[in-house]
Amino acid sequence: MTNYYVYYRVEQARLGAVRLSVQKLLKTIERETGVRGRWLRRRDDPLTYMEVYERVQDGPAFEALLEREAACLGLERKTERFVCA
Repeated sequence: MTNYYVYYRVEQARLGAVRLSVQKLLKTIERETGVRGRWLRRRDDPLTYMEVYERVQDGPAFEALLEREAACLGLERKTERFVCA
């Protein structure tokens, strides 16, 4: 299983709209994959946010869905993938 960590910066002026879009994204991901994502903000940087998706079983299908659904955010996103050591 793979854990996904997706991080990006959000301009303060866009935060409200991005928040609504991310909430929709998280609901869609959970409905389609069963994976419940979390949305976090960096403690020392109020412009940096992260989505966390843990215990993803079908990586290719998950990544395709995530890419398709996150396109509406209009943000440059960086995705990191980790597996259990």
